[in-house]
Amino acid sequence: MNSAKVGTKTMVVSPHYLASQAGNSILEKGGNAFDAAVAVSACLAVVYPHMTGLGGDSFWLAYSADTKKVRAYNGSGRSGANVTRETYKGDSSIPFRGIKSVITVPGMVDSWDAILKEYGRLSLADVLKPAIDYAANGFPFSKDQHENTVKNLDVLRAEPVTAAIFLPESRVPEINEKIVQKDLANTLTELSEKGRDHFYKGELAEKIVSFLQEKGGFLTVEDFAAHKGDWTEPVYTTYRGYTMYQVPPNSQGFTGLMALNILENFDLSSIPHGSCGYYHLLVEALKRSFQDRNAYLTDPAFHDIPLHKLLSKSYGKEMADSISLDSTKDVITQPIGSDTAHAAVVDAEGNAVSFIQSLYFEYGSGIVAGDTGIIMQNRGSFFSLDPDHVNSLEPRKRTFHTLMPAMALKHGEPAILYGTQGGEGQPQTQTAIITRMIDYGMNPQQAISEPRFVWGRTWGEETQELKLESRVSDQITKELEDAGHVVKRVGDVDPIMGHANAILIDEQGFLHGGVDPRGDGAAVGS
Repeated sequence: MNSAKVGTKTMVVSPHYLASQAGNSILEKGGNAFDAAVAVSACLAVVYPHMTGLGGDSFWLAYSADTKKVRAYNGSGRSGANVTRETYKGDSSIPFRGIKSVITVPGMVDSWDAILKEYGRLSLADVLKPAIDYAANGFPFSKDQHENTVKNLDVLRAEPVTAAIFLPESRVPEINEKIVQKDLANTLTELSEKGRDHFYKGELAEKIVSFLQEKGGFLTVEDFAAHKGDWTEPVYTTYRGYTMYQVPPNSQGFTGLMALNILENFDLSSIPHGSCGYYHLLVEALKRSFQDRNAYLTDPAFHDIPLHKLLSKSYGKEMADSISLDSTKDVITQPIGSDTAHAAVVDAEGNAVSFIQSLYFEYGSGIVAGDTGIIMQNRGSFFSLDPDHVNSLEPRKRTFHTLMPAMALKHGEPAILYGTQGGEGQPQTQTAIITRMIDYGMNPQQAISEPRFVWGRTWGEETQELKLESRVSDQITKELEDAGHVVKRVGDVDPIMGHANAILIDEQGFLHGGVDPRGDGAAVGS
């Protein structure tokens, strides 16, 4: 599966084929890329509910063909005004699941409103129609949702409301079995009629908060009413003639830019793709960017982040000079959730959207807010309870966020849109994909389909594993081990590597779409 789908005018990529088709249908009905992107986002909340939903966050990069500019929208929520470290007195950390993990307001619905108001052509009611249809009338249970349901049975069984939706008749649905979410369909229908404020200031907000508080939750109606996402300037760097854009902190996007600044100091064309040298160099560059990310990343309203230094070419050179081509460097990280969905849309007018959304862990907190059908995220569980930690929990604060949609421009116009699911793996997979496309000339599908890696500590282990898909040869594996990497071979096409998508716009204006064979996605072009 190395041939990208090629469109002459438009392209939609997402990790679920129904969401991609929904986005394409909006384009065919006269919507633009922004309208289609919101339709994709809403559909993913229905057909990929283990990865994303209305109870989660989202980040957006938007290129307007009219203004010729890239803008970022931060659709992440803040912790409740009454949520402090004292809330967890006696706990060593914030629980990853359950009601005590629900401490940040979901930002995704607000982001839909912001994108449509700023750039859209259609109404919220128009773009929510496909999602409402799938929720009300059913969709086929995907292979990926089946795998993640089996993996998270204990989480789903712990909450009766959640179990009733995702474990009908107390069992895991079969792949392609029809799944209906009537409560979610009703909620989406109400949103299509009443708009954003229904979620944050209306009856829906009151219903969500009432259920959470009955369960012992901490969020209030005032927290929901106070929520507001932010339009902001993206962070960027250059790489071999491209201008590379990411969403600024609290996103970890700058990590991917730092890795490219380091790699720009090496002639990758002289290092064979897929060789020990290729994997080693990418991993070592990423480790160094992770080290600074871990030291600085949090809500910039609470802590200064020295982006000017971190994204400077001189600092990239300094980090590059510290890399040994035959030995490793250890960096301490912490486990990061991986339930995320990236998608991208380019329309015939040249508008482009790269966005990503998440509940944090698979099925988020595991809490569905009563009869709303909305799964609540557990993103706030990433806050630290250490008062001296840069990402320490404080009221009305955004946490360190893994979400990082990416976009590359050439000659001032969109050239590559890319991103992936995968928590700690996001900057790693992005770096692999973009170097394969820019340095090795691969099309998006080949860049995504080639064997991948993910480095980082896993649950309960002190070692820092480099997980490699087993398509990587025994010889390359041994060479990496000899260089000091703690290698663990995983499946040939392993879901732990995340679900990536990419769109390449070539010099003829054709659009090449690639989706991940590790997921259920599709590239749909016209």
